[in-house]
Amino acid sequence: MTSPTIDLVMPALDEEAAIGGVLDAIPRGLLRTMVVADNGSRDRTAEAAATHGAVVVHEPRRGYGQACLAGLARLEADPPDIVVFLDGDGSDDPSELPLLLAPLLAGQADLVIGSRTRGAHEVGALLPQAIFGNWLATTLIRLGTGVRFTDLGPFRAITWSGLRRVEMEDTNYGWTVEMQLKAARAGLRCAEIPVRYRRRAAGKSKVTGSVRGTIGASVKILSCLGRYAAWRPRGG
Repeated sequence: MTSPTIDLVMPALDEEAAIGGVLDAIPRGLLRTMVVADNGSRDRTAEAAATHGAVVVHEPRRGYGQACLAGLARLEADPPDIVVFLDGDGSDDPSELPLLLAPLLAGQADLVIGSRTRGAHEVGALLPQAIFGNWLATTLIRLGTGVRFTDLGPFRAITWSGLRRVEMEDTNYGWTVEMQLKAARAGLRCAEIPVRYRRRAAGKSKVTGSVRGTIGASVKILSCLGRYAAWRPRGG
């Protein structure tokens, strides 16, 4: 049997200072393609990503989900078996990618979330508002579907067939919660592994690093939970 193909999608906005180190820290030989979706950066994020081995796609329409969708569109012509999502800010540890992939490669899961709350995290890396938001969202998912998550962490991997089944469409902060809620609704096998979480290499989080970002993300996540509460996959 041939080994499954694994590609990476990395949404990025103004991550010139960190993205090269993140890409270099990914264990060699695991990935076929690393796609960085530059979401309208005002710095040299795209140039840094290309220098460090990534294929860069440009998505000027702002939004975390918008960038992820652009990265996935780049893979459509020759899709992988598994897609990994990883942020470019250096907060997650790329060396833990083999741990994240293990349940998928063993055929035990269709979606694996890297849980920051179950793993070790540096002081100040996971802010109180993020901890509360994760707890609230995952509690509502559990109450609605019976599937337990502990985090909405961006470091995650999913099979391509599972990704097609969940029919992703959110263009902003609701991307992670949409994937997890729909995966639970679709009956995908969901798993978590503890991952380390570090303070960003530079700057503040674009979501929880400001009052505006925190409020916007909270509203979006709650509305996303409501929107997809009764969602079912096609034919399901």
